[in-house]
Parts: sequence; structure tokens; C-alpha cells
Amino acid sequence: MLTWFLSRWGVAPLVARELVDEAIGGRFESWTGPDIVLVDDVAEQLALSVRPDDTAPESGAPADQLERWLAVRAAVPWQECPDGGGDGPVTPSRDGAAEDIRAFDGALDVARAEGLLAALDLMRSDAAQGGPLDVELLRGWQRHVLGTAQPPEFRIEPAFAKGGRERYGIGPDTRDRLDACLAESSAEGGRPLPLTARAARAYLDVCFFHPFADGNARSAFLAFLFVLAREGVALNGVGLVRRIRVRADEPEDALALARYAGCHLAETRRLASR
Repeated sequence: MLTWFLSRWGVAPLVARELVDEAIGGRFESWTGPDIVLVDDVAEQLALSVRPDDTAPESGAPADQLERWLAVRAAVPWQECPDGGGDGPVTPSRDGAAEDIRAFDGALDVARAEGLLAALDLMRSDAAQGGPLDVELLRGWQRHVLGTAQPPEFRIEPAFAKGGRERYGIGPDTRDRLDACLAESSAEGGRPLPLTARAARAYLDVCFFHPFADGNARSAFLAFLFVLAREGVALNGVGLVRRIRVRADEPEDALALARYAGCHLAETRRLASR
């Protein structure tokens, strides 16, 4: 039905089939109706993957999303991001991150949720020590995210997403560049950016550096939470942050992510003050 719908609106049949297969991802386990969370996720994945030019074949290699992001990253007015209602630690009235993982990831795959919850616990332990955010920390969390015996290695080849339509380049200094970007999430030195901006920027750094073969969105989510947790901040909710789609070459998308983080933080502070 989804393939027919895309074909009806001009998406090339082969492209439509690939988009639907990618969105569903083999997650229908029987002929019974799927969970509503799974339906929502399939619809979102399909909607985000469709572009106006899917009606015509592409020519040439896709643009490097990492280089696009690095150009945009330097131009985003991060200082203008909301601060989420003030500085200082805040304890939420409920664990929004864990609740979202159980509800969303748990509906998609129980093992996925269990792995991400284990990574969340480790991330919070690391944040309590107050150290820097770097690739080695990401690798430690990612072992639980992916359920591997050893921490996964940083990729050594170009990465692709959305059926090869998005490419993330690689160079001899890519890992070092990511470490340098993640180091900027700290509040130390000079005039630090708002916490929401630093957390959102770290999230996008991980997304567009695309360090691992799989699970990069979950790794980015953990990096986002780490930047907050290192300064004693947790959130009542994370849904806006986890559901937004951000394009590498759109500064407004990056600001929107920071604003959503600010909304969640402001609401957390409001409820905590009661």
C-alpha cells in the first residue's frame, strides 16, 4: 500500500520500493496490527526519506553531509539559543530519557531498548565524573547500544544513509576533528554558549560525523544527554529532541533543535520548582 501511494504521486517504482523497505526494516513480525509506535515510526521514516527529486534518477555522487555540517556549524548563531530557564542543576520529576526509551525503542525492539538503557546508565556514570566528551566515551556507550562484545571501531570508510542518498566523508583526521568538536561542549573557558546550544551541537556533531557503522542517532542522543548530565541537568521529556529531523546544510534546523532542548529544559525547571 505504501509503495502504491508513493508511485501514485510520481516516485519512481524502484525508488518507492527501496524507500518502503528501508522504512519498514523487517519489523512486522506477524499479520496482526503493529503497535502504534511502530506505525508512527514507519510513517516518519518514510516521510523523511522522500524528496522532490525522487521522481528522477540522480546523477553524480551525493554531497558530503559532514562537510556541509561543518560549514553550517561555524555559521549558526549559537549564542542566541534559549538557556532553558536559567543555569544550575535540576532534578526532573521523572526520568524522561528512560521513559522515552522504554516507550519508543521498546515498541520497536525490546533488545534495542535494553541496550540503550544500559548505555544510558553508563553515560550517567561517566558524566558524574565530569570528564571530557570524546570518541572513546562514545565507543564505550555504543557497545551497549549495538550489543557487541567490544566497543565498535571508528569508521575508516565513507558512510552512507537513506539508501545511499546521503554520504558522510572520511579523512585521516576525521576522528580528531570530531574529538575537537565534542571538546567544545564543555562550559570551561571564555564565555560559554548556553547549555542547550552546546548539547544540541554535540548531538549534531555525532549525527553528521557518523562515527559508527550503526546506531549513530542513538549515540548522538546519548552525547546530548551527557552534556546536560555533566552539569547536573536531566529532563522530564525528550520527545521533541528525538523526533526532529535536522538537515546538515540548514542553520535553522540546528537552531530548532536547540530551541526544542530549551523547551524541555524550561518545562523540567518549571515542574521541579513546584
